[in-house]
Amino acid sequence: MMRITKTLRVGLALALSVAVITPAVAEDAKRVVTLGGSVTEIAVALGAGDLLVARDSTSNYPASITALPDVGYIRALSPEGVLSVDPDLILAEADAGPPAAVDVLNAAGVPFLRMPGDPTPAGVVAKIKAVAEALGRKSEGEALADKVAVGLAEAETRAAAVTDKKRVLFVLSLQGGRLMAGGEGSSAEGIIALAGGINAAEGFKGYKQMTDEAVLAAAPDLILMMDREGDLAIGNPDVMAHPTLSQTPAALSGNIVRMDGMMLLGFGVRTPDAAKALYDALYPKAG
Repeated sequence: MMRITKTLRVGLALALSVAVITPAVAEDAKRVVTLGGSVTEIAVALGAGDLLVARDSTSNYPASITALPDVGYIRALSPEGVLSVDPDLILAEADAGPPAAVDVLNAAGVPFLRMPGDPTPAGVVAKIKAVAEALGRKSEGEALADKVAVGLAEAETRAAAVTDKKRVLFVLSLQGGRLMAGGEGSSAEGIIALAGGINAAEGFKGYKQMTDEAVLAAAPDLILMMDREGDLAIGNPDVMAHPTLSQTPAALSGNIVRMDGMMLLGFGVRTPDAAKALYDALYPKAG
């Protein structure tokens, strides 16, 4: 029996009330493109990996999926790239774009279905069920949703039990010395809350640059980042070289954590694992 909190039940009802429930089309769909790492992970977890013919650049788990053609970044799609693999179904994260590219894909006559994207436990469950319904795997979706919901409920219970919540600053980038962080309503804030922390970035929504004064006022106990390579990587020396970030309690105490970006922010099948990993980093003595 699935264990689920009252908060998750209420949130799921709200998420499902605004989600567009799509008809099952898997009977005819043999060539599916998934746009968005969590949607791809869900499709594979449902046993539909053999239907996938392409994926976007954020879809890198499981590792086997990277053998598929990459049709580009989910928020900077090229319609020609997506259509070049001759899909008969496109499943996308809620924020796929740009709008002009989506318009072209819709006009091409290929079913283009957006999945729910609320960065909450209820949103994860709604997304799993929507992907399953679109792929004609409703029973598999119910089973997967139940399994993931148990882990989400456990995370919510852990978070609710924390009496002295730590402040977390999610740093998306430090390019040019300008700190971009995850604010209110972002997936970063969602996973921080699920791990029992408090988002230290306040006063703005989404992902935006923070002023030096705002960074100091945030006073994070822990700095959270994606584990990246290349030009987008942020090493500890970069943090300590930043004039204000280096003066925060988190930097001064060396509390800097990096996690797989899609697991951390994707709000999909691995979200319970991400919440537990971040909780353990925030409260190591809790076990």
